[in-house]
Amino acid sequence: MRPEHHILIVGFGDIGARVARQLVGRFRVTALVRSAAAAERARSIGVVPVIGDLCHPESLQKLAGRFACIFHFAPPPATGERDTHTRHLLAALSRNATRAGMLTQPPAGRLVYISTTGVYGDCGGAWIDETRPVRPSTDRAARRVDAENAIRHWGRRVRVQVSILRAPGIYAEDRLPVDRLRKGTPALLPADDVFTNHIHAEDLARAAIAAMRRGKPARIMNVVDQSALAMGAYFDLVADAFDLPRPPRIARADAQSCISPALLSFMSESRRIRNDRLKQDLRLRLRYPTVDSFLATLPAASARGGTRPR
Repeated sequence: MRPEHHILIVGFGDIGARVARQLVGRFRVTALVRSAAAAERARSIGVVPVIGDLCHPESLQKLAGRFACIFHFAPPPATGERDTHTRHLLAALSRNATRAGMLTQPPAGRLVYISTTGVYGDCGGAWIDETRPVRPSTDRAARRVDAENAIRHWGRRVRVQVSILRAPGIYAEDRLPVDRLRKGTPALLPADDVFTNHIHAEDLARAAIAAMRRGKPARIMNVVDQSALAMGAYFDLVADAFDLPRPPRIARADAQSCISPALLSFMSESRRIRNDRLKQDLRLRLRYPTVDSFLATLPAASARGGTRPR
């Protein structure tokens, strides 16, 4: 199969598998996986697995060849402010292309990277777009900024077109806060609450493929839906859909005593994000434009321990 028909997916989780299912049959799809079990899952949907680990650069030697598109969905390390995983990947792609004698052509036509809207930090609930300067307030977001910068620099250096998709909270039928609601974890009072942003996993996968086809070079795009919900309102919607009690509300001053530090960090940032570029550049019509439009499609929830949504 010609190079223009070869796709590489790095980070073969939920989004990677969704992208692969849409491309297998039209492209030769290869995925970097870390285990034999993941390799078997890849083969089951027609994907060619390559076992390697972004923590270990020496394991990436097989990522050779020229790809029509590289989808980079792998998360950064759990600590630090630099994304060494991304840096190892980019170095391996350049090194392997050199070894293969591809000095006169780039290793890929395009690289699509999924980042996070967390790079904007706290915006005080304001409406923002991609022109908003990044101001990460956590190491987690700082690692994503580091990855974005490394990818954009690499793209210019090796002549690969780069698309960066900034995604918010990703949800799907099996990625809803149902367990959290069953535990009765509180949400903030409306006066203390923050705005959150969401995207369904299938729409994020579709946006990644649209970026491969229509993304403008070096373009950053927010991949968010139209919801712009307060966090407590989001939990209330899911609770109502599963006939579960809505979470109790507490003041922010009382939150540290009963909410985990990880969740508190998300409760410290508030922003509403525009998706004009997603609609104009990629011409993508979201399958689930709001969270409640997805919840309305759920079948009986008895298999997940709930009841039929209202």
